[in-house]
Amino acid sequence: MTTPDELASVRYIVDDVAAAVHFYTTHLGFTLHTNPAPAFADVVRGPLRLLLSGPASSGARATPDDATAPGRNRIHLIVDDLDTEIDQLRAARLSFRSDVIAGPGGRQILLADPAGNLIELFEPAPR
Repeated sequence: MTTPDELASVRYIVDDVAAAVHFYTTHLGFTLHTNPAPAFADVVRGPLRLLLSGPASSGARATPDDATAPGRNRIHLIVDDLDTEIDQLRAARLSFRSDVIAGPGGRQILLADPAGNLIELFEPAPR
């Protein structure tokens, strides 16, 4: 496995670390890296290390009170077949936050994790 200093890290504030770990490892192909839950865990997919910070973590405590709602930022995951991904995630009763949007670069849809953080699933347009 790549070491943390070789990864790009993104922190998501979550209200339930175990639920977030389950979501990312079960549905989106991440693997568990460390898990000192309930405060924190991190999961890895390729070069992305996703820091899942629960209410007791220092990362969550550093967040200003007026920034507690999920933001407009999101991680961007490239998929080979968006329709198949959508079908599998809908079968797992997961919550989408948008419809499929198509543009010159490809197609995308937004998925929400259990805390409401956004994940963009993106299928590049054929070249």
